[in-house]
Amino acid sequence: MCDYDDPAAREALVDGLAKDAQALLLALDGHELPHPLKQAAVLLAAVVGQDLDQGDDGRFRIARRVAKDRIISTVDPDARHGHKTQAHAFDGYKGHVAIDPDSELVTATAVTAGNAGDATVVAELLTDDLSVTDQAAEAAGELAADAELAYGPGRAGQHAAEPLTVYADAAYGAGPVLELLEEVEAATRCKVQPPTAPAGHFPKVAFSIDLDARTVTCPAGQTVRLAPHGRDCIAEFGAACASCPLVAQCTSSPTGRTISVGPYEAQLTQARAEQADPAWQDDYRATRPKVERKIAHLVRRRHGGRRARVRGQPKVAADFALLAAAVNLARLAVLALTGSGGAWATQAA
Repeated sequence: MCDYDDPAAREALVDGLAKDAQALLLALDGHELPHPLKQAAVLLAAVVGQDLDQGDDGRFRIARRVAKDRIISTVDPDARHGHKTQAHAFDGYKGHVAIDPDSELVTATAVTAGNAGDATVVAELLTDDLSVTDQAAEAAGELAADAELAYGPGRAGQHAAEPLTVYADAAYGAGPVLELLEEVEAATRCKVQPPTAPAGHFPKVAFSIDLDARTVTCPAGQTVRLAPHGRDCIAEFGAACASCPLVAQCTSSPTGRTISVGPYEAQLTQARAEQADPAWQDDYRATRPKVERKIAHLVRRRHGGRRARVRGQPKVAADFALLAAAVNLARLAVLALTGSGGAWATQAA
């Protein structure tokens, strides 16, 4: 028993449980364990290590921090804390879907832990589409070789398949995704968030970044070189800001303004320029909201997709895929399609 209103009693309980766990792990160390017991030991070590700190007095106390990739449940170790927005948090998993915008059928699903970035599953969601794109590119290459011999230059591209077009909201508009779509020559309709600056200062887009010359020019006309800094490059304006007439609009740092340029700067800059085109915006608004409607179908009450019904990421992923299949069957009924010989056809009235 423990009186949780008594701080000393709480600390004694935590310290006692932690030392019991430590003694158990030390007793198991060096032994060949059955797989279930090994999993339990690893989970015990992770939970104790992430949530407790040992003080100079040797006592264990609850850590005043949040561990990275913190395990939040001992009965479902794959689950994580997640955030829909800064004000809306949840525990568990994220479900991701890809749909065909013409038929509005779900073509792929994926499930990640709640703290995983949305962009990490794009390659998985587009596996089939990217393989088809590769096959089309190979076929186009063969056609190009034949066409060059048969028809002369200029005819090779007439038989090429239409390029893949990918629509996604800003959560998926990350540099690695843009690079992937660029590699397969897909048309990108992935929204990219504009860069911002605190306190209303000049955003990054107000600076001229020359990746070839590796320089950055500020709104006041000062140019500095980019210096390597890990995977990124940094432009430090430093002392130039002290006498700049625009410094109040640019930075409040006593060391001057800095601009960070990441490895995907070219892709992000191009994407932001493309999405400023009214035609791009019209196409995006007409197509991407269809996936929001499909997500609404998945999570509405009769389907129960709002909450996981099982534990563990593999089981949750399988259940989510089953849910998507059920929604697809309902959609096929709406389209009045029938299967015949491995193909779908509209049922005659």
